[in-house]
Amino acid sequence: MVRAYYYKEDDEPMTNLHDSGENVSIQELENIGIFYKSINSLENVDKIAIDRNYKNRDYITLDSKTFPGGEESLNNKLNIFFTEHLHEDEEIRYIIDGNGFFDVRNNNDKWIRILVEKNDLLILPAGIYHRFTLTNNKFVKALRLFKDEPKWIALNRIDGNTESNKYRKEYISSIIQG
Repeated sequence: MVRAYYYKEDDEPMTNLHDSGENVSIQELENIGIFYKSINSLENVDKIAIDRNYKNRDYITLDSKTFPGGEESLNNKLNIFFTEHLHEDEEIRYIIDGNGFFDVRNNNDKWIRILVEKNDLLILPAGIYHRFTLTNNKFVKALRLFKDEPKWIALNRIDGNTESNKYRKEYISSIIQG
């Protein structure tokens, strides 16, 4: 079962829990367009991929022991992933091993932290503000799924032009009507 809670703002490293003690239900996640499912096999992930029309995939491993350039390079990459952003496509991750945190903004602009672990499938809708980091274990192996060719365009909120983005507007409309 997914562990989600409101993010506690403090000066601890981003890889710490930041647990406010206020849990977030699966229903609250669904209300903001998050799809979560615990899946015990790649065969079952493949069924979801077919149902949702995902045509491409790749694997990513983030590991402090093996990351090119070492732990400092991994930390630099995590700083990029942890910058608040959105994508114009769904973000789909199936955790094969290890764990990490996806932080997502709810409709009140509060951060919700979602712990993803082995066998978790998480789908973030296009247009949702989010960020990612590892836990203090600094290891995750994940399957990434794509509807089309893999593309990694993160539109950073800090740049100031994301509110007028078509996919952001569609996302906001979907959670207001949903």
